[in-house]
Amino acid sequence: MHLDGWCVVVLSANSQDYDGAKGVFEIVLRTFKRIKVVFADSAYGRMKLPAWLADNSGCILQTVLRPVGVNGFVILPKRWIVERAFGWIGRCRRNSQDYERNPKSSEAMIPITMIALMLKRRKNA
Repeated sequence: MHLDGWCVVVLSANSQDYDGAKGVFEIVLRTFKRIKVVFADSAYGRMKLPAWLADNSGCILQTVLRPVGVNGFVILPKRWIVERAFGWIGRCRRNSQDYERNPKSSEAMIPITMIALMLKRRKNA
C-alpha cells in the first residue's frame, strides 16, 4: 500500500525483508527525490540491493552493522529510530497479534495506526 510517497509492504513469513525493498524504494524515492542516504539493517546489504539503489536513484544504502567482537545487547546507531516506530505500531492491539490473514489488511492497518498516533499527540500538544 502506498499513499503519496509513503509505502508499507507486509511480506509473508517465508519471504525476506530485502525481497520487498526494491518496490518500497521505487515508490518512496520517486516522491522524495532529495533522499541521498538510506540507513538499513545488515540484511539489506544482500542480493546486490546497495548497487541497485545506487544505479537507479543515486542513493547510498548504508547498512548499520554490529561492532566486531562485542557480545550481548548493543545499541546500534540509527537502528533505534526504526525499532521505536515498530514499538509504536505494536502498541495497537490489532498490529501486535497476527489477526490478519491477508497481508494487504496488515498493510492497511499500519497507516491507520500511525494516523491515530499522530492525532492523539496533536490533541495532547
